Amino acid sequence: MFSKETYVNRRAELKRLVKSGVIVLFGNNNSPSNYPNNGYSPFRQDSSFLYYFGQNRDGLVGVIDIDNDIETLIGDDISVEDIVWYGSVDSVHDMATQVGVGNSAPMRSLKTICNDALRLKRKIHFLPPYRHDIMIQIFDLLGIHPNQQKESASMDLINAVVKQRSTKEPQEIEELERAAVIGHKMHTTAMRMCKPGVIEQHIAGQMKGIAHGLGAMESFATILSQHGEILHGAPSLNPLEDGKLLLVDAGAETVNNYCSDNTRTMPINGKFSQRQLEIYSIVEECHDYALQAAKPGVKYWDVHFGVCRLMTNRLKELGLMKGDTEEALQAGAHAMFMVHGLGHMMGMDVHDMENLDQVNVGFDEETRPRLDQFGTNCLRMGRRLQEGFVVTDEPGIYFIPALIDDWKAKGLHKDFINYDLLETYKDFGGIRIEDDILITKDGCRFIGKDLIPYHPKDVEDFMRSNA
Repeated sequence: MFSKETYVNRRAELKRLVKSGVIVLFGNNNSPSNYPNNGYSPFRQDSSFLYYFGQNRDGLVGVIDIDNDIETLIGDDISVEDIVWYGSVDSVHDMATQVGVGNSAPMRSLKTICNDALRLKRKIHFLPPYRHDIMIQIFDLLGIHPNQQKESASMDLINAVVKQRSTKEPQEIEELERAAVIGHKMHTTAMRMCKPGVIEQHIAGQMKGIAHGLGAMESFATILSQHGEILHGAPSLNPLEDGKLLLVDAGAETVNNYCSDNTRTMPINGKFSQRQLEIYSIVEECHDYALQAAKPGVKYWDVHFGVCRLMTNRLKELGLMKGDTEEALQAGAHAMFMVHGLGHMMGMDVHDMENLDQVNVGFDEETRPRLDQFGTNCLRMGRRLQEGFVVTDEPGIYFIPALIDDWKAKGLHKDFINYDLLETYKDFGGIRIEDDILITKDGCRFIGKDLIPYHPKDVEDFMRSNA
């Protein structure tokens, strides 16, 4: 938790941006796994609640009455029975005091607050819920059916939260740096362990242990697979095979709930084949291009398509693509190889503020998503970059057999894709390189004290020296 003043100032700015009405920010409740007392662990608080109220206990709601300048932390104190099993915790009153909130109240009072606001026809602002228990709670409080809650959520509140959380404070950047240090240890551990015969889940388990031992948890479920063409491939019980590539996409979350997110792709036998190196070098070049292009005032949409343009030209040199590059991009033919966007916002959430809808987070009135084109519809970030933004730079090239077969059968983009040669890459897998970057005054920089090796020679040297 940060200083009391941090949360006081954040809420003051939130009130200024939203202007009037009653803001209700729901914290998360404990979520059972497979029976009531076996909850998912560790507990993860809602990120926007954390941002404004700082407290990491379940069953809390923050209420901000803008017009009357009254802030209230709502929640029930735990019982003696709870103390027996879990130990004592601070009272709701004490938790409110710790973050500069003047009032506290039991959960039953939330219904009264909402009823009074509705009776006076005051605007009640809430964010789009993503947990079903909160949806039910909103239904009980406001009478809005869960199917209508996303549309009924307050755009004034959404826009205010996005504006505040998008630009990272210095103390937030420090937390992101801490997360990156843990992420570095996770990824270099995977590189050390990557050898023929080692089980995928064994590597993933070691990485998870590092995240839990040095921070709070993994920032998301680790992606680790010899099938890098599966974008979110989960680790299996399969042993690593000589000659294949291992893709590892993983990150850590600090005790203060800030995240890292990196991807590395490595040769299982420690040496890239010529064909692997040809594709890997394209992804490497695209990754480094983004580092040069990303700066304040530049649209991330343009950086993305700059990457796609570079990738297309390089694939043409290998004979995998053909024709006019600009026509290929306009048609969306490049999405055969890079099916996702270049990156996304990073912060307390790996896909920062994803519950507020990526259209609201990654775009603005100037830049709008294109939802009608395969691949382009997956862009999470297109808006102009600003100093203090933290985004991911994660180009990739994938050879997805099902997608190849589908497009080939339909005759899609045959003027731009060499399907005969592409057929010989069906067993290749996929390559992605990902880092978190901070937009600075005049450019960008990596988040993290030490860089996880990603240049091919550095990867090979690291794996050889740590064999």
